Amino acid sequence: MAATKEEIIAGLADIVNEIAGIPAEDVKEDKSFTDDLDVDSLSMVEVVVAAEERFSVKIPDDDVKNLKTVGDATEYILKHQG
Repeated sequence: MAATKEEIIAGLADIVNEIAGIPAEDVKEDKSFTDDLDVDSLSMVEVVVAAEERFSVKIPDDDVKNLKTVGDATEYILKHQG
């Protein structure tokens, strides 16, 4: 069953909270992972791996660099989930 946009954002919020310690309610669609959510490149790898597992998607390394905001990641997952 494909996740909805809202479920993806909530899931990403949980993941960012676990990895970066950012309160889930601060993780919004327009937030930049690096600038707003304090996710460095190493943590971003953890976010991607967790998102791949949670949403059954594969996010190639070449695509990760394009996922600047929570919204970018949400749209990517919506398009590519199983």
